[in-house]
Amino acid sequence: MSWTFELLMKPDGELITEGPVWDGESILFTHIRKNRILRFNPKTDEINVWRSETNRTNGLCFDAHGRLYGCCSGGRSIVRFDETGKTRLIADRLDGKKLNTPNDLALDRQGRIWFTNPINEGNWDASEVCELDHRSVLRADPQANGSYIVSRMTFDTTQPNGILVSQDQRTLYVAESGYTRGIDRELRAYPIRDDGSLGPFDTLFTWGEDARGLHRGIDGMCLDADGNIAATAGWEVSGPGPMIYVFSPKGRVLETHPVPASRPTNICFGGADLSTVFVTTTQGHFFRAKTKRVGWSLFPG
Repeated sequence: MSWTFELLMKPDGELITEGPVWDGESILFTHIRKNRILRFNPKTDEINVWRSETNRTNGLCFDAHGRLYGCCSGGRSIVRFDETGKTRLIADRLDGKKLNTPNDLALDRQGRIWFTNPINEGNWDASEVCELDHRSVLRADPQANGSYIVSRMTFDTTQPNGILVSQDQRTLYVAESGYTRGIDRELRAYPIRDDGSLGPFDTLFTWGEDARGLHRGIDGMCLDADGNIAATAGWEVSGPGPMIYVFSPKGRVLETHPVPASRPTNICFGGADLSTVFVTTTQGHFFRAKTKRVGWSLFPG
């Protein structure tokens, strides 16, 4: 079944939309450079501002209790958006040094926050100093007193982007997404050991280059109910173009679906039966498409 994408929000000055998540009734997604989270109501097709002054928040994720967390790129931090309207700081340092620009995150059943910490120059103040000399996957572990301890989890990433924890909690999927020749663009699967550390990764899929240039790897991704990975990738510059890929847990390409935009950024399942996908882009689009797949998330909605 091919996916037909319906435009729900037109681009607004190429201001990036990102981080779509389903809360059981609506889709929340970020409008990064407008510093806001928007809410789409599928019953009325209305889009309203759900939260403002979000300081260039990028990826969003719910925990198992329905609490919403975000990667606050402008604040170089992980935050939680409480129902009271307050924004709680969860973590902003690793070993006493400021984070880079947290990009995407995934929570596990233990409440641990796995997040990517690349450098996205357009999402922070260029006058600030980069204190960390690496771009890694980090994890914020909750403590009994309500605080979090941040640890470095990968030592082999160069520009990590999208991230997922598998349904059985035993695999961490990471998108390596650099766009400089010699830097990897691949989908990786790291085994999560019993002690919480990561084992050596398997490369599930790799993007190459052609005569026009480098192919664009994965930006964002989500899981379906069968454990498959739906991912946004590709661009107008080279390769097969802007695309949604559906990968098996072993990296086999099950489906591809062209997206009517230059560079899709992220995707999630939503709707009453979780069979509709919602897609954001670097240009600021917001799309939906009906599928024959059913989505999955840690938070049941």
